[in-house]
Amino acid sequence: MRGMGNMQGMMKKVQKMQKEMEAAQGELNAAEFTGTSASDMVTVTFTGDKHMKDIAIKPEAIDPDDPDMLQDLIIEAVNAAMTQIDSETQSKMGKYTQGLM
Repeated sequence: MRGMGNMQGMMKKVQKMQKEMEAAQGELNAAEFTGTSASDMVTVTFTGDKHMKDIAIKPEAIDPDDPDMLQDLIIEAVNAAMTQIDSETQSKMGKYTQGLM
């Protein structure tokens, strides 16, 4: 019978950790992350679940003779935001996954 008590205690801990993880994931998903390109020509805003909410492009970034430049600025801003999201995700969620792999 002693083993059953340990199992119940472990299950309670797992359920508590699961609730904490869900709360942390919810906070992360609701957070906003902003990425910018060089000289802030392009700014993008994403939620923690990687959905784009906004993009702002300065008029001087739009050169009809050089569309590649604008594409590069957008990629740079998006990658900056994704890096922030990944870093914050690791910071918040990493404590739950340490030692599992």
